[in-house]
Amino acid sequence: MFLCLDVGSTWTKGAAVAPDGTLAGVAQHRTTPPEVMDGVAAVTAALPTATGTLACSSAGGGLRLAVVGQERLVSAEAGHRVALSAGAKVVHVSAGPLSNVYKLRASRPDVVLLVGGTDGGDEKVLLHNASCLARARITVPIVLAGNKEARDAALDLLAGRTVVATDNVLPDVGELAPEPARAAIREVFLAHVIGGKGLSRGRRFRDLVSTVTPDAVLSGVATLAAQEEGAVLVVDVGGATTDVYSAVSTMEDVPARTVALPPDRRTVEGDIGMRVSAPGVVAEAITERLLPPDTALAAKAAHRNENVDFVPTTPDEHETDLRIARLAATLAIRRHLRMVGQLGPKGATALVLSGGVFRHANSLAELEKALRADLGPVLRNARIAVDRDGRLGPAGLLTQAGHAATAAALLAPLASEPAM
Repeated sequence: MFLCLDVGSTWTKGAAVAPDGTLAGVAQHRTTPPEVMDGVAAVTAALPTATGTLACSSAGGGLRLAVVGQERLVSAEAGHRVALSAGAKVVHVSAGPLSNVYKLRASRPDVVLLVGGTDGGDEKVLLHNASCLARARITVPIVLAGNKEARDAALDLLAGRTVVATDNVLPDVGELAPEPARAAIREVFLAHVIGGKGLSRGRRFRDLVSTVTPDAVLSGVATLAAQEEGAVLVVDVGGATTDVYSAVSTMEDVPARTVALPPDRRTVEGDIGMRVSAPGVVAEAITERLLPPDTALAAKAAHRNENVDFVPTTPDEHETDLRIARLAATLAIRRHLRMVGQLGPKGATALVLSGGVFRHANSLAELEKALRADLGPVLRNARIAVDRDGRLGPAGLLTQAGHAATAAALLAPLASEPAM
């Protein structure tokens, strides 16, 4: 039996998964800083005994990452896409020679991803930026993933800093190589970031966690996509943000881009959510002409913003939550597609909805109808399902730990049984 844990800022969730992929139980408990292991112990006690434990975490705000690159449309964009696919929240992107680091400092990153140049190409901007970061005494860890010919010189300039050097994210024009940088970002997060969040005493929690939560979910989405004929879209609507994940089972016949896209990717919309960001949903929906000016809905969104612990108790309140969720999902998917473009040659064959508002809804028939009307061709051939048991994160943890067959079996209900 595997115990898969997700330690979030608000909730610690657990899933017990048998080797054959059967979901043997789920449990959750309020996250318990400054000692999150207390919440972990409560979840563990509520589930069947496991022989192995896998864990991810987004507690303490997850992973905030800044990208420093060379050209806005090439290396900086490549770094941005790699950072998003690694489960990070990108808080700053700069391109070209740094003149100062004020904006970078103000973004309060946990990690800086330093990229620039193709292998054997221009070295000047990368080395200039490395020197600037060194002089500015940037103390957060740096992942160096630029021109390999300039790697040693850049490391010399950054002597005394915490630096993890890895292969270039853009070894050649149009060729994106995200995996080494993703692995390095994960290594830095575990070794240097998560232990500094003030979440636990000692090393037990740091040793338990193997990845950042969105990275685990993205691996789960990719595992699900491997069982599809086309692409999978996943929308996770939370209180403050809405995450969209997509994974493509094949990239054949996808038009070439200046910077290639990884087959699995994630975007985060920080102004779209169910509580803190509810007013942003209404405002953006009006701008996008998804609804006319609606003072009543705006007032209800403002109430949710001012009362982030609000729980709907009446049919009208539940309907309002579903309406906000539908708009949030539509807006976030539109933004995601503007960035990633075509979802493979066959488009989306599945849309999976995640988040408490969807899991706890009695009926989602009207929501499905509205989503298909809002998104038109994107969902023409797609079935719509709900990840009611929170299977994607545990499946990603299992995949990353080398248990791909168990992960695929765990996701079988999402691959074959529409929930709507």
